[in-house]
Amino acid sequence: MEYFVEQALSYTECLNKIRTKYGERVTILYHKNIRIGGIFGLFAKDGVEITGFTANNYAKNLNVATPASSIISSSEPKKTLDFHEEKKRLVEMGNAVKKEDPTLAKVLEEMKSIKEKLNVRAGDSADHEQDSHSTLVRLREALELNDFSQSYIQNIIERCKKEISLEGLNNYDAVQDKALEWIGETILIYKEAKIYKRPRIMVLVGPTGVGKTTTIAKLAAIYGIGNSVKPPVSVRMITIDAFRIGAKAQIEAYGNIMELPVSYVEDYDDLKRTIAQYSDEVDLILVDTIGKSPRDSAKLGEMKQLLDACGPHAEIHLAVAATTKSSDIKEILRQFEPFNYRSVIITKLDETIRMGNVISAISEKGKLVSYITDGQKVPSDIQKASVVRFLINLEGFHVKRSKIEERFPHDDAEQIQWRK
Repeated sequence: MEYFVEQALSYTECLNKIRTKYGERVTILYHKNIRIGGIFGLFAKDGVEITGFTANNYAKNLNVATPASSIISSSEPKKTLDFHEEKKRLVEMGNAVKKEDPTLAKVLEEMKSIKEKLNVRAGDSADHEQDSHSTLVRLREALELNDFSQSYIQNIIERCKKEISLEGLNNYDAVQDKALEWIGETILIYKEAKIYKRPRIMVLVGPTGVGKTTTIAKLAAIYGIGNSVKPPVSVRMITIDAFRIGAKAQIEAYGNIMELPVSYVEDYDDLKRTIAQYSDEVDLILVDTIGKSPRDSAKLGEMKQLLDACGPHAEIHLAVAATTKSSDIKEILRQFEPFNYRSVIITKLDETIRMGNVISAISEKGKLVSYITDGQKVPSDIQKASVVRFLINLEGFHVKRSKIEERFPHDDAEQIQWRK
């Protein structure tokens, strides 16, 4: 058996050429149109290339009859066999002849390689058509405008390509509604317990300058002053940040306005003693801490040891500024992991018009968000985190608020019970 590739200006001429060279018993694998002749790429003519192999000894070697459909005969119509049918036939016969006929084994391997390349090219072509679709280009630009990380953006785009048809991509409004829903699904909201044992201890940690002290004051106000749906509870504030310039005066001012006592501690024993002193008389103890660089692992370790005085049931919450870029937020989340923080509080939302950096980081790290602060006013500029609050801040998206609120309901009036 001999494997061949022949070219001619027409299909008939190429078949005649093959008969002349190899005789009548040949098997055609496939043919393709090509350009023949010319000089330096000019004046070339349309032509045909046929690939196949001779079959003179093929049936004899296999001890089977060569299918008539694969043999060129002067009494039959001259046509090329279907590529996939011929490959299927060869594969079925391949295992039987592989050891006896190494040439056929080579043909089968080449056929397999050709099929794989065709499949890859077909897939690449479809992906390219989707990637270049105006709706996906526009959606990607909107996500980039909001400072979403590239990995987050790619996940949204890939989900669009997987779940939305090419026809569906023609409706941008429907696609962006679906993208908003997917973004909302990645935002995890922290839920408070319904019942707390007195005293509940909340500790706020985080980098320097994220607004921890102001946030502690806001939390003290919303719990200590109460509102129309939440009765006030007994609150005390403790700070271990009294040595930062202005920190003591700042928290004292907040305490005086709200008529809430403030205590200052310096070390583990002092903190433990103060908490024990408050344990029998208050519902909630809020602990403000010294800001630490997430890169200073030694100082973070010292802080962790000091906070162990709060006991195993203390809730640690991490404050992160919304103005921080996504990669830095991820690093902060990682470096404060040893504190086993329960949630993230997003501060300084009023200082940025971008939310993608925050959403990308907390969703990719799987963190819960409990509160959002958006100003210096106490206690008005703080609210419980909600998916709606994040989504309405996105630039370039038309947010149907009623639809989002229906999809992601939020209860800001959770009732908490206290027990001894």
